[in-house]
Amino acid sequence: MDWIEVSIYTTTEGIEPVCGCLYQLGFTGLQVEDAADFRAFLNDRDRNWDYMDDKLVREKQDAETCVKVYVSDREEGHAALRAVRDGMRALPGILPELDLGRLEVEVVPVREEDWANNWKQYFKPFPVGRRLMIKPSWESCETAEGRILLEIDPGSVFGTGLHETTQLCLEQLERYVKPDMSVLDVGCGSGILAAAACLFGAGRAVGVDMEPGAAETVARNAAGNGIPLERMRVYTGNILTDAGLRETLGQEGPFDLVLANIMADVIMEAAPWIPGWLKPGGVCLASGIIEERGPEVVRALESAGLALLDVVKKKDWLALAVGMSV
Repeated sequence: MDWIEVSIYTTTEGIEPVCGCLYQLGFTGLQVEDAADFRAFLNDRDRNWDYMDDKLVREKQDAETCVKVYVSDREEGHAALRAVRDGMRALPGILPELDLGRLEVEVVPVREEDWANNWKQYFKPFPVGRRLMIKPSWESCETAEGRILLEIDPGSVFGTGLHETTQLCLEQLERYVKPDMSVLDVGCGSGILAAAACLFGAGRAVGVDMEPGAAETVARNAAGNGIPLERMRVYTGNILTDAGLRETLGQEGPFDLVLANIMADVIMEAAPWIPGWLKPGGVCLASGIIEERGPEVVRALESAGLALLDVVKKKDWLALAVGMSV
């Protein structure tokens, strides 16, 4: 199956609303290229690198901020592309106070073999926290340095664990996972967090994701790590709009630990339902939160009856631990 690369041109200020719109449309694997980050990198007087390719500088120094997603080159993918165009046309009217840029949508066809192979050369084994080593399924890892080895194949639309938000969650799992506990992973994607929780000793993990391919990807990653499928159940759907799905998750629980490595807006909208998914004394780890949005996310979670336990930071991203009172 071939793919279509969809690029939406916006501004640094527009990244969060554009990503939020895309999430609402069912996209979970987003690629963000922030022009402000590259300019700051070039202007860093304390940089410790000696060489930057001139061609890359020319390409990037005048580049626009861009958010990319991928859709299949099939009817359902073309329908998703139409929805993206409609969403971007509507966004300025919803948020007239923000500078969202031109919000132009450009498309480039991508062959399956190019998509499947080109990016893999950059995904190598890497350590996370004190106990974990992440290894792509196609790479060998001669030594895990005494760490737990987590093999991951993200597929075509999910993250690899390299992003700061995922690493924050993985590091916090070391602290919060206890033997035989139950875990709910909201926006599970490839299942990397759920699989890590099981490898750390959780008894079972339930995942939910809007992407139709999530269940297949999670099953593949569970098998690759020797985790029986009965320990990693996955549901497909949108928790924000599907009341039946929310009820089903409630029936699967309550859970000792809820993971929500998604976006600030989605976390805030889902906040009222989180207490119903948690056991008394349970903990929710919420990540995917850019630093400046931390206070409003905390307020939303506290308004839902959850107490702030901890805040951890990596670069400009936050992970919050909130808990149910016993």
